[in-house]
Amino acid sequence: MNLVSRIFRFYADGFRSMTLGKTLWVIIGVKLFIMFAILKWLFFPDFLGKFGGEEAKSEYISSELIHRAINP
Repeated sequence: MNLVSRIFRFYADGFRSMTLGKTLWVIIGVKLFIMFAILKWLFFPDFLGKFGGEEAKSEYISSELIHRAINP
């Protein structure tokens, strides 16, 4: 057997024999989903969605960069 398959079997067998660990992995998965999906949606709205095309988006970004560089 090569090294990769031995490592995979080691982790797969260990995960199968877990009892409390599966519950902890579910909790970790739910927390990651909350952090990346829900919090992103709440705290990082799509500001560029209100602009029609790529030209308007690039113009807004360049004007914001210039404005923030001049007035830090």
